[in-house]
Amino acid sequence: MPQEDDNGQPDAPASLLAFFGSRVFKLRNERGWSQAQLAHEAHTTGAMISYVENAKRVPSADLARDLDAAFGTDFFAEFFPFVVRYAYPSWFLPFIELERDAARHRVFESQIIPGLLQTEDYARAMLTPVRPDNLDDLVAARMTRQALFERDDPPRTWFILDEQALRRTIGGPEVMAAQFERLLAAGQHPRTVIQVVPDTVTAHPGLAGPFTLLSFDQGETSQDRERKPPHDVLYVDGFSQGRTALDTAEVSDAARAYDLLTSYALSPEASAERIGEHLKGLKR
Repeated sequence: MPQEDDNGQPDAPASLLAFFGSRVFKLRNERGWSQAQLAHEAHTTGAMISYVENAKRVPSADLARDLDAAFGTDFFAEFFPFVVRYAYPSWFLPFIELERDAARHRVFESQIIPGLLQTEDYARAMLTPVRPDNLDDLVAARMTRQALFERDDPPRTWFILDEQALRRTIGGPEVMAAQFERLLAAGQHPRTVIQVVPDTVTAHPGLAGPFTLLSFDQGETSQDRERKPPHDVLYVDGFSQGRTALDTAEVSDAARAYDLLTSYALSPEASAERIGEHLKGLKR
């Protein structure tokens, strides 16, 4: 729970996300509600209330509205846009919405474990050297993106990693061992495929850098069709910021590169064995 001062009030929060969580904590305690009781009133889970109070997850717009309804306030919906803008770079927000709505993800990473598969400790260790002012919020935002795996209908995801990403021991052996275990567990899900391009492959179509392809089911309602792109979307990482591309020719080139990458990569079974070898190497 948030740290309290001598009067039983939460300490001054270090970020907008922490401030949001401290208000939830304060109002909940004023009413004498447990986290489970508030979760019932706000149509969410006790775990999510705990995450939000401790600034471990970025709340959704729906949760902000439901919190206002539960408490009889208008604070959370009004404050929500500021929380989101602080947790996610403005240029990244459109991609977050697309990532959330996509039915299929194809992700290639050359240097690090993909964000959707990172453990919290790995994400923190990776982001710390950049010395961001809002490190805690950035980590919480990255973990929040992974909520798409908790849906009743999670997307189909395909991840291809250059083996270099497995050799980069970010955070030390213990953090990396937990990260490998996370990869092995994720690869067991029927909707997730993980492949590794081995070091023995010296050149492949992903050398230009990491990228993600998102595909969408248009749905049956006009609102669904208006919100979702009519075709695949390409996202390309960059140094200062990423770039979302809708041009059909560029997207088609990326899709072809991804298809070729699957042929250079080890099979999912052999990839799991390779990840397991790296895990065993850390535990020796």
